[in-house]
Amino acid sequence: MPRTGYTDIAAHYRQRIDDGELAPGDAMPSMRDVTEKFDVSITTANRAYRMLKHEGYTVARSGVGTVVASRPRVVATGAARIERLNRTGNPFVPGESSTDHVAMLRSCVDPDIADQLGIDLHDEIVIRRRVFRKDGRPTVVALSCIHIRALAVVPELLSQGQLKPFWQATYKERTGKEISRSPERRGARLANTDELRALEVDVPPSAAVPVLVLHTTHHDDDGPIEVWEDVYSPGLWQVSE
Repeated sequence: MPRTGYTDIAAHYRQRIDDGELAPGDAMPSMRDVTEKFDVSITTANRAYRMLKHEGYTVARSGVGTVVASRPRVVATGAARIERLNRTGNPFVPGESSTDHVAMLRSCVDPDIADQLGIDLHDEIVIRRRVFRKDGRPTVVALSCIHIRALAVVPELLSQGQLKPFWQATYKERTGKEISRSPERRGARLANTDELRALEVDVPPSAAVPVLVLHTTHHDDDGPIEVWEDVYSPGLWQVSE
């Protein structure tokens, strides 16, 4: 049986924190509990806890010990939310939510999105837009650009408001086709006026505000079917978990 290392222990508690099982302010298990749970030495347990502290997951609190840290400037990717949804049934960590869900049928005017979807520029696509929030503050403007062929299978894509269950699960159930995703692509550009308004960034009209942008392309057996574009509020850290 493989021996448990300190990185394995850190990964265990990192996921519990990411999934919201351990919330900010919660006390971490004692060193004795960790050594007994994983049958490791106190040195190994200490190394795991030092790793979590270095990564910003935990902090030392006088009179309490090690507690889960508050990470207001850290926001997960869309892919990480889906993985969390599959693990726990909930895509959000404590304090996180999504608002302003809007669906529309539009001509694709972005050459990069058209290329990722394998369509011609100005072909129609389904666009679903929402804003993610943490403790009430907007963190991410998220855009789903969906190939028009998906609409024949999931007409609910044009329904306003949040879709439950996640539309890809409905697509898989109705077609039997698996949907996979490509690695996330990270870049930066200047935010447009609509994005700044949605993120509640108050700057002069002429101000140039750089933002982190993530693209994630999803595929089924017939080719690309969806592209996610996530635009992060300035000053936030992004983690894939």
